[in-house]
Amino acid sequence: AAFLGAGLPDAAGLGAIALIVFLLALGVTAISLGLAFALPGHIELIAVIFVTNLPLLFASTALAPLSFMPHWLQVVATLNPLSYAIEPIRYLYLHNTWALDSVVMQAPWGDVTFGGALLVLFGFAVVALVSIQPQLRRTLA
Repeated sequence: AAFLGAGLPDAAGLGAIALIVFLLALGVTAISLGLAFALPGHIELIAVIFVTNLPLLFASTALAPLSFMPHWLQVVATLNPLSYAIEPIRYLYLHNTWALDSVVMQAPWGDVTFGGALLVLFGFAVVALVSIQPQLRRTLA
């Protein structure tokens, strides 16, 4: 990022990036674990992962800013948890100062703050973890 003109975040920014990555990884891991126990074999799990990875990537702000997308794709991208991880990290790299009330994404229905993005990622992880509990209890019992 430094070679492209963006500076490195400070220690607090790096900690925030670690938290964002942890919350996203926790949610995705929970979903993957639930699928692994629900599907009959590893081939089916790999197929589901391959079929969902590219649409999730393309329907996020990873490859293009929200403002470049058509309206329908903006709505889809702002429903994607990946966008709520990408935009705060991008904000940390591009701005020297940041706060929980810093606007990191302008969704079609309003501004998303840094703290709001963290709450969305936390909610995503909690919902994913809670939703796999019955499957884990049945499988591991």
